[in-house]
Amino acid sequence: MGSEHSKNEERRNMVFLRKGPKLPAWEDALLAGREPKSLLKRGLRYVSLSLIMKGMTTTPDFLWGLHEVQKLNLSRNQLVVIPPSLGKLDRLVVLNLGGNCLKCLPKEIGLLRNLKVLFVNMNCLKEVPAELSLCRKLEVLSLSHNCISQLPLSFTDLTNLRKLNLSNNRFVQIPLCIFALRSLDFLHLGSNKLENIAESIQYLVNLQIFIVENNNIRSLPRSLCYISTLELLNADYNAIQTLPDDLYLLRRLRRIAWNPMDKGLHIAHNPLARPLPEVVEGGLDVLFNYLRDKKEHN
Repeated sequence: MGSEHSKNEERRNMVFLRKGPKLPAWEDALLAGREPKSLLKRGLRYVSLSLIMKGMTTTPDFLWGLHEVQKLNLSRNQLVVIPPSLGKLDRLVVLNLGGNCLKCLPKEIGLLRNLKVLFVNMNCLKEVPAELSLCRKLEVLSLSHNCISQLPLSFTDLTNLRKLNLSNNRFVQIPLCIFALRSLDFLHLGSNKLENIAESIQYLVNLQIFIVENNNIRSLPRSLCYISTLELLNADYNAIQTLPDDLYLLRRLRRIAWNPMDKGLHIAHNPLARPLPEVVEGGLDVLFNYLRDKKEHN
């Protein structure tokens, strides 16, 4: 009888465990007596650790002892703070903190001297620490969907930065430090509060994709026409009435583009003065010929 009672009790406990909340991967590993290092995946390029969508509000302490990790994904959790211990992971090459509730980044992020890719999109950042500029190897940086209105001047030191996404923030003007980033080939400033584009944009001589859609820009600067590398210029949903006469110099723009994913010139949903709306409908060649003739007769 006692044996039967014991078996029934064991069954009830098993059912309870199955119905209980699922343990996060790292807790499951630790309770099973496994080393935290067993969570690491060793690929061809990087030693990686993914703790995506684990419902974390804080980071587990063991994380900062995994010094060999090179690719760390903590995205889509509920993290409010990243502790200074982040600086201990000095082998990090890729760090994804997107989709959390971060209001700031620790200044120790500047200790990640091997960092090449950083995603901090979809958080609550109001500013970016100046120490991030110490990550001189940084090539890709996404700060989109935050509350940032300015960048530290020290960003001029990020000379290897190639792709920068600052969309869906609160920039009223393009930060001056950006014009020093001569390696940039992708710059996204869509959905901010920009009213103009400084003539200094011409210093971004390697820029291929430039997105400023959904702002309050009234005109495109003439200097923009001298960036011969431009393949996509998206100025949809602004307040642009006229186009610079030298726009035809952008020979890598292949078409008037309507699909957001297409390369070319995006100029829809602007109050263009006549006859520009009809000219644009004729295609890019017609527009460029019109602007060239207009310039010659002025």
